[in-house]
Amino acid sequence: MTSPLPARPRRKSRSLTEEVVSALSEQIRAGTFRPGDKLPTESAIMESLGVSRTVVREAISRLQAAQLVETRHGIGTFVLEAPRENALQVDTNSILTMLDVMAILELRISLETEAAGLAANRRTDTQLKAMRQALDDFEMHVRQRTGNAVTADVAFHLQVASATGNRYFHDILEQLGNTIIPRTRVNSAALADDDQVSYLNRVNREHEDIYNAIARRDPEAARAAMRTHLTNSRERLRRAQESAGTQS
Repeated sequence: MTSPLPARPRRKSRSLTEEVVSALSEQIRAGTFRPGDKLPTESAIMESLGVSRTVVREAISRLQAAQLVETRHGIGTFVLEAPRENALQVDTNSILTMLDVMAILELRISLETEAAGLAANRRTDTQLKAMRQALDDFEMHVRQRTGNAVTADVAFHLQVASATGNRYFHDILEQLGNTIIPRTRVNSAALADDDQVSYLNRVNREHEDIYNAIARRDPEAARAAMRTHLTNSRERLRRAQESAGTQS
């Protein structure tokens, strides 16, 4: 892939090299450039971002040090598979009980509340469209009762994490995978004495509140909406656990 990068404004507080590193690494982590793809030429990057050849070469060197790319002399620079050896690992196999799921929700409340606020400040129009698509997919699956709403639900939360511009938010949630949605391990609707469609419609309204706050770039409202959404999930599970305890 050799399509040029879009021009982007530079912040005065960051060096030109850091700006190029950021631009290229964001494209790689967003999947615009996938493992095996060839990056644009030095000249193309220079023209797109308005920097010198020295800056581009320094940026490429930093990406090489981070094991994001490799340069093959006389051929070009290619994207590598993202290194995972030193990444933070969450053992999802240990998430077995309702108490485990509630513990994950506590982690998510802290993590995703801040992620929503950052996303409201940093999201791009493209990222916002991806969030909208995930919510539309969620609504479609609920309406058609296909049973695939979880995939769209996970996609929405991952899109919010991506919009922070901080890959670690996304990395942690991606590791958790479908376990970030409690109903993949327990039937939340049944435990909440609710029918599945009504339950999922309520979840989607909570998603819409998060989306709308991010869309209008209101970080405090986004944080509040995400906290409400995840706290509601935790509360439903807490009530379910108490109910199960009284029946045992």
